[in-house]
Amino acid sequence: MKKIRIVVDAMGGDLAPLNDVAGAIIAAEEKPSTLEIILCGDENKIEEEMRRHKVRLGNIEIVHAPESVTMEDSPTESLRSKPNSSLSVGLKLVREKNAEAFVSAGNTGAVMTAATLKLGRLEGVGRPTIGSQFPTDRGTTMVFDVGASVDCKAQHLLEFATMGSIYMKNIYSIESPRVALLSVGEEKTKGDNLTLEAHELLSASALNFTGNVEGRDILNGKADIVVCDGFVGNVILKFAESVLELLKSKFRNYASQGFFKKLWVGMMYGTLKNVILKDFDYQEYGGVPLLGVNGVVIIGHGKSSPIAIKNMIYKAEEMVVKDVNGKISRELERKENVN
Repeated sequence: MKKIRIVVDAMGGDLAPLNDVAGAIIAAEEKPSTLEIILCGDENKIEEEMRRHKVRLGNIEIVHAPESVTMEDSPTESLRSKPNSSLSVGLKLVREKNAEAFVSAGNTGAVMTAATLKLGRLEGVGRPTIGSQFPTDRGTTMVFDVGASVDCKAQHLLEFATMGSIYMKNIYSIESPRVALLSVGEEKTKGDNLTLEAHELLSASALNFTGNVEGRDILNGKADIVVCDGFVGNVILKFAESVLELLKSKFRNYASQGFFKKLWVGMMYGTLKNVILKDFDYQEYGGVPLLGVNGVVIIGHGKSSPIAIKNMIYKAEEMVVKDVNGKISRELERKENVN
C-alpha cells in the first residue's frame, strides 16, 4: 500500500521546530506503515531536534527551507519577500504532487493566503473556508467560516455549507448534516442583507438546511454545521478559546482560597480534565481544515503541542484517505451542471 506523504511546516508555530518535530516523530512512530512525513524547514535546526530525540526514522524526510514566516509577517508580503520559506517550499511540494497534504501551526493568514495562491481553488469555489469545531452535548458542531473570508456574499455561505456538509459526512460519519445559518433570531426575516440572501439560497438548496440559529445555539447541538461570514466566525472562535482559560483560572483561584477548597479541586481534577475541559482542548482535534483549495491543508494553533501536531497530521491523512477534496469538487461540479 502506498504511504501518504504529509508535509509538516517545521518552522510554523510559537515553539518551532521543537513541537513540530516532536509531533511528527510521534505520528511517524505510531503509523510507520501508512505515513511518510516531510519536515520542511531549516535543516540544521530540524536535525538538532531529531538528535535530541535520539531517533532516526525511515519514514521521516527533511526538506531544507532556509527562511520562515513569523507571526508578525504580513501574509501577502511574506510570499514575495520569503520565497524560500518553509511555508512556500512545503506548499510547492503539494502543488507538484510530491506530497498529498500540508499542515502548519504557523501564521494563519499567511498559510491561507499562500495555500490559495500556490495551490489554487477547487473548481466552483469562490472563497475557501476554515471550519472550527465546537463541543456540544450531542457531539460536535462546526462553524464555517472562522476567518478565511471576512467579507462574504450569500453565494459564498452556500459554498461553505456545501463543503462543510461533505466534510462532516466523511470525517464525522453524519449522513445528512444539519445546516443552520447564524443570525440574530430564528425567524427567516431576521438578520442583515447577507443573512437574508443566504437564507434564500440555503432554503432552495438540497442541503439539510434547518433555518436560522442564534449564537447560544452553537453549543447546544441544534445543528451540525453553522455558517456565517469569517468576521463573525472569527470573533466567535476567539471568544470560545478564552472560555477554557477562564475556567482554568476560576478553578485555580478557588483552590487558592484554602486547604479544603484546594483538596476539593484536586479530587475533581481528573473529571474536570478528562470529561469537561477535554472537549474544549484544541490539542484533541489538532487543527482546522482549509476547504476549497486544491490540496489538503490543515492549520493549527500557534501554541500547538506535539500531541496537537500529531493530530493535525492524522486529520490530514484522514482527509486524503476519504478523498474529501475530490468529493467537494464533484459535488460543486454537479451543482454547476444543474444550474
